Amino acid sequence: MGLSFSPDFFQAFQFAGIPPVAFWSFFAPDLLLIAGLSLVRAYTPIVTLEYVILGAFGYATFYCCNATFLTHSGLLSSGLMLLGLAFNGFLCFPQFFFRASRSSSFTMNAVKTGVQVLCIWFLALVLIPYVLLDAFDQLAFPERGLNMVVALILFGLFSLLGLTSSYFMVRDGAGTPLPLDQTNHLVQSGPYRYVRNPMAIAGIGQGLAIALLFHSLPIVIYCLLGAIIWHFVVRPIEERDLAARYGDPYQNYRKQVMCWIPTFRRVENSQEN
Repeated sequence: MGLSFSPDFFQAFQFAGIPPVAFWSFFAPDLLLIAGLSLVRAYTPIVTLEYVILGAFGYATFYCCNATFLTHSGLLSSGLMLLGLAFNGFLCFPQFFFRASRSSSFTMNAVKTGVQVLCIWFLALVLIPYVLLDAFDQLAFPERGLNMVVALILFGLFSLLGLTSSYFMVRDGAGTPLPLDQTNHLVQSGPYRYVRNPMAIAGIGQGLAIALLFHSLPIVIYCLLGAIIWHFVVRPIEERDLAARYGDPYQNYRKQVMCWIPTFRRVENSQEN
C-alpha cells in the first residue's frame, strides 16, 4: 500500500540507475510466490510450500543485494529482504534455532549474553534505524528540547529492563537469551515474575523511543511490524519449545503471567530444572 500510494515511500526503496519498471516487475512474483503461497500454507498442511517460498525469497533477496553492490544504493530494500530471508529460514527450520546452552558458568554465559546484546542492539537499534532515516531523508541530529529528554529517558528505562531481564536469564536460567544458546532452567524471577516477555517489550520500547527522538514514522512502523511478527509467528514457536522442555511448570506459569501486560499479584513459582 505504501509503495502504491506514497511517492516518497516508493522512492525510498529504489536503486540508483534502475528504472521503476524493474521494481514493479517483481510485483506479480511477490504476490504469487511469496504472499499467495504464504496464504495458502497458512490454511493447508502442505509443508513443501514453505521451501518454495524460501527459494523465491532467496532469489529475490540476492537480486536486491547484487543490485545494491552494483549501484551502491537500495540499502533499505536489500536490508529488509535479508531480514525476511532469515525469518523464512527460521520458519522452515525452527528445530535448528533452539538449543540449550552447554555452559554452566555464570561468567561465560554473562560474556556471551553481553556480546549478543551488543550485536542485537547494533543491528536493531542502530543499523536498521539509520537505513530507514537515510532512505526517507530524515537523517539529521535530533533537536534538543523536551522531546529529546523524554526519548532518552524512555530509551534508558527500556534498556534497563532488557539488561535486567538478561541478567536473570543468565543467573537463574543457566544460559543466554539467544535461542541458539538458551536457558537450561525455567526463569520466573526478576521481570519474568510480572510479564512473560520483558525482553520483547524492552526492544519494542527502545525502538519507539528512537522514533520519538527523530520524529520518524517509518521507525514507528518498523517497531509495530516487528511486534506483530514476533507475537503471531515467533512467540508461538518459542512457547511450543518451552512447553516441550518444561511441561507443566511452564504451562502453570503461562496461565498466571500475561505476555504483554504486567501481572502484579503474587505468582506461584513452580521451578523445573
